[in-house]
Amino acid sequence: MRFGRTSKAVGVAAVAALALSACTANTGTETPESADAEATGGEVRVVEVNAFSSFNSGTSEGNVDINGKIAYATHSGFNYINNDLEVVPNEDFGTYEVLSEDPLSVKYTVNEGVNWSDGEPVDAGDLLLAWAIGSGHFNDSTTDDAGEVTSGTTYFDYAGDTGGLGLTELPEVGDDGRSITLEYSEPFADYEVAFGTMTEGGIGMPAHVVATNGGLADEEALIELIRTTPEGDPAAPEERPELQAVADFWNAGFDTKSLPTDQSLYLSNGPYIVSAITPDQSMTLTRNEDYDWGPMPSVDEITIRYIGEAPAQVQALQNGEVDIIAPQASADTVEQLEALEGITVERGNQLSYDHLDLNFSGVFAEESVREAFMKTVPRQQIVDSIIKKLNPEAAPLDSQLFLSDQDGYEETIANNGSAEYAEADIEGARELLAGATPEVRIMYNRDNPNRLDAYTLIAESASQAGFNVVDGGLGASDWGSALGNGTYDASIFGWINSGVGVSGVPQIFKSANGSNFNGFTSPEADALMDQLIVETDPEEQKRLQIEIDKFIWDSSYGLPLFQVPGVDAYSDTVTGVAYMPNQTGVWWNFWDWQVTQ
Repeated sequence: MRFGRTSKAVGVAAVAALALSACTANTGTETPESADAEATGGEVRVVEVNAFSSFNSGTSEGNVDINGKIAYATHSGFNYINNDLEVVPNEDFGTYEVLSEDPLSVKYTVNEGVNWSDGEPVDAGDLLLAWAIGSGHFNDSTTDDAGEVTSGTTYFDYAGDTGGLGLTELPEVGDDGRSITLEYSEPFADYEVAFGTMTEGGIGMPAHVVATNGGLADEEALIELIRTTPEGDPAAPEERPELQAVADFWNAGFDTKSLPTDQSLYLSNGPYIVSAITPDQSMTLTRNEDYDWGPMPSVDEITIRYIGEAPAQVQALQNGEVDIIAPQASADTVEQLEALEGITVERGNQLSYDHLDLNFSGVFAEESVREAFMKTVPRQQIVDSIIKKLNPEAAPLDSQLFLSDQDGYEETIANNGSAEYAEADIEGARELLAGATPEVRIMYNRDNPNRLDAYTLIAESASQAGFNVVDGGLGASDWGSALGNGTYDASIFGWINSGVGVSGVPQIFKSANGSNFNGFTSPEADALMDQLIVETDPEEQKRLQIEIDKFIWDSSYGLPLFQVPGVDAYSDTVTGVAYMPNQTGVWWNFWDWQVTQ
């Protein structure tokens, strides 16, 4: 299961989604139209806060919300998540069958006729590559206490957690060439959403493209490489140049802000194909005429504009320049939207929270310095400034793993030590610094008004204790790729999740994992996360996460700031839009959108 990160009043919530009721939307559960739905044509124009930066949303750099949404619209998979946060199989694409429960054995089969947009079939090679990436099977790296690789290699820069698929050995490839069977050494809580979920961008990138661009003759050569290369052994790491070349291309070969001249770099196996990009401004998706293996879209074209500021989004909607927006939630924005004629406004909590993370290196290598900085953060002032007018009951979020409306939240905040940071304590921070004046560079999306406000308040408060805060803000298409690159000391962004499963916890907090950007490491927490992904009892999952949450707080990791409220608005020129609290947002049922004028 992959989490994403956003840049509207958020990021992408690192929340372990135990409770599935964090949204109070105006619409009920919807089921997509079947594959024989009749198209109505036309164009829908959507606004996104972030700017597109990669066709591969599965890497740690590409794992930004806009990239994931484009992957969602251009890829297909074995299931999707509806707006009741239920997993719904997509049997038009293929099937997954539990062959055995002890040991857990699951067979995945892609239907005949499911193709990439260049005509090549989606087949066992694509499934096998997705497994190799998601399982970490070939990694032979060893990391130190700071999470830095000291020997060996981590091949694929995978944003997700490899612990789940890592419970499997080399899959059995079916004689039909369209199926693989995974056998797990232990029960795996998230097996249903761990592989080929539409919400996570389907099965990922095309194996035949990765193979040839990685220096191999063809997809068959890649299949042979995966099947014959031994599993990685950290005790005896070895150089594997062929595998490294394939991984290097997968890691960076699909990154771009513009439309590549090589069409193989943006192939689709889903409802839409990217047809145009204006860097840092807009993107156009056009119907994939060959697609008939899943929910069928009604409109011919979707245009995405990147607009960071809420007032500009509202103005574009009012002027009839766009049809759907999901701006940063604020009382002023909601008031402006509700005053517009012909506009529907929907509101609800998101499965998302904003947070401040401190790197476990450089100026923050010492825990006392991290603790001092955390004491300066005016969380209540941030909530009052950004959220309070929209939600008078809003309060600072006091957990890294639970949202305030989730089962387990009250129990974890009574245990995790968050009460120590209920209010800013400048004097306490000064005492810890003992006259030192550390320089702290904070990275955030400077085109996101909420993030800019949070940075400004934090910088002002921290300077009172003696910190020299440097503005490390980056643009809307640059901040995501900078995460974890060592050019800053602290970051402000957010996490949002799919609303199902628990694999997002180790993805972000387990030592050396792809989305563990600040280098947090805890052997005790790692052991608990290993238990978590094989635990199927919800109550036990909750208990484990409460323990993990305390280890995170005890380490002076950083601070959650607030749960993110969501606001969607759309014109009466389009129907079928439905609120969704997870990372797909209004896109979750784009196939139901229809143009009315």
